[in-house]
Amino acid sequence: MHSVRRKYIEWFCWLFLVILWNYGYPEASPFFDVLVAVILSIIFIFIKKYRN
Repeated sequence: MHSVRRKYIEWFCWLFLVILWNYGYPEASPFFDVLVAVILSIIFIFIKKYRN
């Protein structure tokens, strides 16, 4: 149960950062929106692997 909660927290952190990017840089092209989302995903993957 604890790991499920952690996954939700990590996902909401990722989502918050993506939303922050979109509102912080509304003039960014869709390409950069997707690029930032992918980069954030990779960062969170590395954090998970480093933590475990």
